[in-house]
Amino acid sequence: MFTAIVIAGSGRTLDSKAIDKLYLDWQGRHMTELAPSEAVMFTLTHVPDDFAARWQAWQQNGVDLNLLAGAPSPKRILVADMDGTMIEQECLDELAEMAGVGVYVKEVTARAMNGELDFEAALKERVAHLKDQPAGIINQVISEKISLMPGGKTLLATMRTNGGYSALVSGGFTPFTGYVAEQLGFDEHHGNDLIIANDVLIGAVAEPIKGKATKQHICETLSHRLNIPLSEMMAIGDGANDLDMLHIVGMGVAFHGKPAVAAAARWRINHGDLTSLLYLQGYQKADFINA
Repeated sequence: MFTAIVIAGSGRTLDSKAIDKLYLDWQGRHMTELAPSEAVMFTLTHVPDDFAARWQAWQQNGVDLNLLAGAPSPKRILVADMDGTMIEQECLDELAEMAGVGVYVKEVTARAMNGELDFEAALKERVAHLKDQPAGIINQVISEKISLMPGGKTLLATMRTNGGYSALVSGGFTPFTGYVAEQLGFDEHHGNDLIIANDVLIGAVAEPIKGKATKQHICETLSHRLNIPLSEMMAIGDGANDLDMLHIVGMGVAFHGKPAVAAAARWRINHGDLTSLLYLQGYQKADFINA
């Protein structure tokens, strides 16, 4: 058995006639409305031959279509990337912008997140451009530039109410992960440390750098520590350094993923907000906890 889940993008509604046609064409069974005019799911006996073409057509209308083997189920652990996933910005890009080197750093970030550059080398190169900046720009960026991705508080609160555990893992920096974890209610957070001397950034990151291998390791460690199998874990991210963790957990979702990441991920949310991750677990909107 398979389950098709159709989710309208933010600010959009599902076309009921188009949903009915999809259901009939695919010989669907047992349709469930997860949210009126926003999300539905139905079961299938097989993977449709035209799934890729249908996926592309729905994408053009701002709708996410995903196919699961079996029935969706609430995950017991959430491991989430931060930049571009739980927040709307790349924290290093914002630091660079405030330091006057934003154009160059943003270009390197985009290439690194799409897998075109080695993550650790690119991180060191970008951080080097922050040398001699006052450490106070970190808190300034947090207070003036950082905004939470829509739906994050509801995602965390709903999973926590249902017994879920959550970890924020980032190649970004601990002042940001600490702030975001506190705002959203993560149980733990992990990030890199910018080296500061005499209240000035020296342009370096503490070793060892936490990259894609660290993210995968944290997933494996949480599974062992909490005695919860990886199959009951959800991981979400948008960058190339997230792919390893997306591939080892039960549900790894590219959330507004960079092209190379979206192409490699099994499940994708390109148009919805973070509450879409609840629909992928089979939650109905009436089950959401609005924090």
